[in-house]
Amino acid sequence: MRRLLSLAGLAAVALATAGNAAAADAAAPVLSAGDTAWIMTSTMLVILMVIPGLALFYGGLVRSKNMLSVLAQVFTIFSLITVLWTIYGYSLTFSGEGNFFGDFGKVFLMGITPDTLSGAMATVPEYVFVSFQATFAAITVALIVGAFAERIKFAAVMIFAVLWFTFSYLPIAHMVWGGGLLGKDGALDFAGGTVVHINAGVAGLVGSYVLGKRLGFGREALAPHNLTLTMVGASLLWVGWFGFNAGSAGAANGIAGLAFINTIVATGAACVSWLVCETLHKGKPSMLGAASGAVGGLVVITPAAGFVGPMGAIVMGLLAGALCLWGVSGLKRLLKVDDTCDVFGVHGVGGILGAILTGVFCASSLGGVEPEGYNMAHQIWVQTKGVLITIVWSAVAAWISYKVAGLLTGGLRVTEEAEREGLDITSHGEAAYGR
Repeated sequence: MRRLLSLAGLAAVALATAGNAAAADAAAPVLSAGDTAWIMTSTMLVILMVIPGLALFYGGLVRSKNMLSVLAQVFTIFSLITVLWTIYGYSLTFSGEGNFFGDFGKVFLMGITPDTLSGAMATVPEYVFVSFQATFAAITVALIVGAFAERIKFAAVMIFAVLWFTFSYLPIAHMVWGGGLLGKDGALDFAGGTVVHINAGVAGLVGSYVLGKRLGFGREALAPHNLTLTMVGASLLWVGWFGFNAGSAGAANGIAGLAFINTIVATGAACVSWLVCETLHKGKPSMLGAASGAVGGLVVITPAAGFVGPMGAIVMGLLAGALCLWGVSGLKRLLKVDDTCDVFGVHGVGGILGAILTGVFCASSLGGVEPEGYNMAHQIWVQTKGVLITIVWSAVAAWISYKVAGLLTGGLRVTEEAEREGLDITSHGEAAYGR
């Protein structure tokens, strides 16, 4: 009898164990072909944003003698940063639990195989997630190029890129997305308002001050040489931004759809808002204003894309168009800075506005998708604190990076003669256009 009871007990334990194992298997993440296809597509869309989107947008805004130099800087930064990301950047961002940096647990992508699923995007291979995040790192560093265009040495750009990527982009990305300080605090940043736009905008502003103004700034006409290319670049940015925002949902799901429509309407609203304000101020709407307003709308919705409803996105876009117009005009004059392509006026100002308004429009009463335990006043404070930390961190890291780059290259700026002739010939020995 005892033996029968003992066998029955063993059978019960075996059944329970099997049941627990089955439950565990059922709960284990499983690769989704649809999610994987969407994130791979999103990754390619973000690449399109950088090369050629951002390169053409900035290239059209500078003078013809510097067109090629901007293309070279953006293209090379993208190449450089994607390599550094896979060597150590991914590990320092998404491995480890430090407040400011991760660890070297996945340096050289150690431990990742084709069968490894991402911890952040549970239904997607980790290699795909690594690739997706590599494009975010690359475009953030490339954005800074527009601030100091037309007067910096190519070698100095590359050294600065390595240093700032390591000591500003990686820690801010870890703090927000990798389980660090700001993420633990509850900061919301769906696709990079603080990590990408404020971070890059502040670094660009610091660079504008450190390098000084272009020769003839304020005395000569330094107008964009090809607004057609700028419009093409802005359009490619808008298309690529769907991968940036909707891809950050991590899956082909309803939140991706929400981010998708928000990327349409916020951008459109900002474009219209900018043009209306420009017409009231100058009497005419400009193509440059339309393109700049659209980029401002893309920037402002980035941190909020998966948290706010479409009506909230429209309001954010309307506010961004007006505020970013002031950022590239009134604020720029107040700061007395030569930010060539208005990196801070659009990305810095738009990013700050978007990060703070995310704390407002994520409220369910305003059509948003609020986090658990949401309180508007508290969330606005958390968002503001994240903005302030990002500004200070990026500014300090950028200033040090510029100074070190200058020391290693004998000064950041090209000679006066080289600047007058143009960086295309003097830095690269070729021209964007035939002569």
